[in-house]
Amino acid sequence: MGSTNGQFNGADWDVNAQIAQVWVYPVKSCAGMRVNESLLIETGLEFDRAWMVVDDAGGFVTQREYPRMALIQPQFKFSDMVLRAPGMLGLHVSLEKVEHSVRVRVWDDEVAAFDMGDTAAQWFSDFLGAKLRLVRFDPDQQRLSSKKWTGDVDAVNQFSDGFPVLVLSQASLRDLNSRLAAAGKPAVGIERFRPNIVLSGVEAHDEDRLDTLHIGTAEGVVQIKGVKPCPRCPIPNIDPLTASASPDVGDTLQAYRSNPVVGGALSFGMNAVVLQGGDHVLREGQTVQANFRFD
Repeated sequence: MGSTNGQFNGADWDVNAQIAQVWVYPVKSCAGMRVNESLLIETGLEFDRAWMVVDDAGGFVTQREYPRMALIQPQFKFSDMVLRAPGMLGLHVSLEKVEHSVRVRVWDDEVAAFDMGDTAAQWFSDFLGAKLRLVRFDPDQQRLSSKKWTGDVDAVNQFSDGFPVLVLSQASLRDLNSRLAAAGKPAVGIERFRPNIVLSGVEAHDEDRLDTLHIGTAEGVVQIKGVKPCPRCPIPNIDPLTASASPDVGDTLQAYRSNPVVGGALSFGMNAVVLQGGDHVLREGQTVQANFRFD
């Protein structure tokens, strides 16, 4: 099942799919950016969860505590990340400069980071109504995914919840939306689930069952392996356009997505690690091929 210059023989594989969408979330728990392409690095997509908002004790905060984080929209412009939010002037965050070193907490990990300064801290504090600061991950810090799931793979992350890449399929979302429609509820967008790679050309929840994804790029073959179904917190219940919450998504998933692999939690999407292809560029439309996993 070899390849040449990122091209595959489709007959060799159980599944022939495509990358339909690529998403990057520069600031943990703020809005994402759909991009045509993104550089894949060791920690996932470039700039994905590179920044995080913390409280005055250095602990991370998310939409769970501050739903209005969903309204903060990032954009890259020259050497800045520009953050915009309703009623706020744009905040320009340098991609090339940081301030003093700090220690911060994300879940059970205490890690090294850099503070992004008082202007950014005041901006987040004003918009979210609490004393908060913006920090950037220290690239010298090594934060590993749980070996319980990755086995012998040392998968490094920045501020993601625990894994470098999240894979989801359009078919999984269509299936959910058909169930919401049957219950008289409105459809939801894929951005609620915060995937990095969205697949087309597969059946609903095939992402749970596929072995290593082989992605053909101009630079060669990328290999991404799903290792843990993604347990869902209440964030998908938050409308990213309004920051208002409704139980519709969680209630609907409850009826069919309880997953014993993650202790009965509701899973939607697959956490994945990078096996091969760091410094390759992932683009919408690229071919994705894989075999089903039987274990």
